[in-house]
Amino acid sequence: MSDNRKQPGAPAANPLWGGRFAEGPAAIMEEINASVAFDQRLAQQDIAGSKAHAAMLVAQGILTAEDGEAIAGGLDQIAAEITSGAFHFDPALEDVHMNIEARLRELIGEAAGRLHTARSRNDQVATDMRLWVRETIDAVDDELKALQTALLDQAEAAAATILPGFTHLQPAQPVTFGHHLMAYVEMLGRDRGRFADTRRRLNESPLGAAALAGTSFDIDRQATAEALGFDRPAANSMDAVSDRDFCLEFLAAASILAVHLSRLAEELVLWTSPAFDLVALPDSLTTGSSIMPQKRNPDAAELVRGKAGRVIGDLTGMLTMLKGLPMTYGKDMQEDKEPVFDAADTLMLIIPATTAMIAGMTVNAEAMRALTAQGFLTATDLADWLVRELDMPFRDAHHVTGAIVKLAETKGCDLGDLALEDLQQIEPRLTDEVYDALDIDRAVAGRTSEGGTAPKNVKASVKAARKRFL
Repeated sequence: MSDNRKQPGAPAANPLWGGRFAEGPAAIMEEINASVAFDQRLAQQDIAGSKAHAAMLVAQGILTAEDGEAIAGGLDQIAAEITSGAFHFDPALEDVHMNIEARLRELIGEAAGRLHTARSRNDQVATDMRLWVRETIDAVDDELKALQTALLDQAEAAAATILPGFTHLQPAQPVTFGHHLMAYVEMLGRDRGRFADTRRRLNESPLGAAALAGTSFDIDRQATAEALGFDRPAANSMDAVSDRDFCLEFLAAASILAVHLSRLAEELVLWTSPAFDLVALPDSLTTGSSIMPQKRNPDAAELVRGKAGRVIGDLTGMLTMLKGLPMTYGKDMQEDKEPVFDAADTLMLIIPATTAMIAGMTVNAEAMRALTAQGFLTATDLADWLVRELDMPFRDAHHVTGAIVKLAETKGCDLGDLALEDLQQIEPRLTDEVYDALDIDRAVAGRTSEGGTAPKNVKASVKAARKRFL
């Protein structure tokens, strides 16, 4: 590696652009400019991109086969050092790219300097980030598939377990717990679709765009794109180095997913409360209180709920950073990495935590059933019966049912407990057959419309979802 030590009577030059600048950067400039503390996570992607670039340069006759072999061998050694933890990342070398290049020069000498032919750190980092995000999307998808599996298993077991469905957090209509859980399976399916769409759009290679204008060297961008698993090279060199849409899309998909997980976590918090007592979480996913011995807190669910705000903040920060940037590259874009890394790390915590809670939760079917006695859940079924059996316009049926609900409230009983004589005071045409419409089990079993809550629908939807998602 070249000697960048300060000579007597001369200021220290920057090792990257010392030929242009006589003085080295101030300490604060070094500190604000350095990114290796976080972008070292791109090291393996950087090495993969460099190997593909070097191989292409050899194939095009721009590098000798001897230099190409030396570069590939040196990069393999660096990759092994990084994996083992033996590699030292030096903040003075600014970023992951220069750290690897400096180590390569130590290993193979002058040939290392030829690796950067027809390449800039602008297209280099854009390539690294795309590779990293692509791998992360694949890992997130695996975790989401595991979560869907846990939900499907619980939904299948609870296909006929009845509980109130809520709107406005008020009892609305009876549903099955399996049907409720299947709603989250669908939500997560859309999340996986968003990540897949992001992956498809990001899968273009910036490598070869150089700083912003392309290069005069006779390179083969198709070859490097293919070597790195990209579908094609990016079509415009300026867009290739300045585009961070894939980061935004990843963060947007991550934010929507985090919101979905937060909603599920909130329900777990409610369901585990003694006021509901609908499910119990394993001891391993709850905590106690430092002062109240009886407490059993759903901390895992609360942390999943809380960390959604963190992911949303990552997206907001990225949008704000990018909104005022002209073409093409600005150092502001160094700020693209930490939000993406943070969101990815957060997802890889909260998805498995949610999976563990869902897979480990115990369902209290008796408490769910008992809760259906509150809120007159079959009121809509009664209105529907009046429409079908008495040919009553629905608005009139709604009014009649409301009067019957009010009567039941006055008497302090459920709709099915009202005497037929009482019902006939409101609507004389009612017969004993009306009680069939007020039966909870019949009401749930009758919801057989496509996407409905009937147990046979739930079983069928679980089977179909396993084929669609797993």
